[in-house]
Amino acid sequence: MNTKKIIFSIAVACLFMVSCKKEAAKVELPVEKAQVSLAISGMTCEIGCAKTIQSKLSKKEGVLDAKVVFADSIATIEFDSNKTSEKDLIAFVDGIAGGDLYKASIHKKENHSCTEKCEKECDNKTATKMECKKDCKMACCADKKS
Repeated sequence: MNTKKIIFSIAVACLFMVSCKKEAAKVELPVEKAQVSLAISGMTCEIGCAKTIQSKLSKKEGVLDAKVVFADSIATIEFDSNKTSEKDLIAFVDGIAGGDLYKASIHKKENHSCTEKCEKECDNKTATKMECKKDCKMACCADKKS
């Protein structure tokens, strides 16, 4: 009688294990590449802040590539839009370091046009004001600098 119970228990356990192994096959969607530039405020250094944010973003599911430039406070992220979204990425960056340090938002690229005064200063290589020095480094003035 005891032997029958043991054999029956083993049979039921084997049946249970075999039936649980079947899982529904996951359907992989093709990669839908998208790109976003985020302005990140709150970064105080390149190694501790920018590299940490870049590293964490690179490890996030759906992120294909991430680059954070400390000097510009900009993160450029290439991601799979089937797995994540711009809103998710903003929330993810906002949540790094407990959510108190960094604030991310969509970066809107500004169209740049050199001011006439700065163009002249670039031509003469006499730019002294900080805004003109930055202006001279822009693409439209770069050829005048050399």
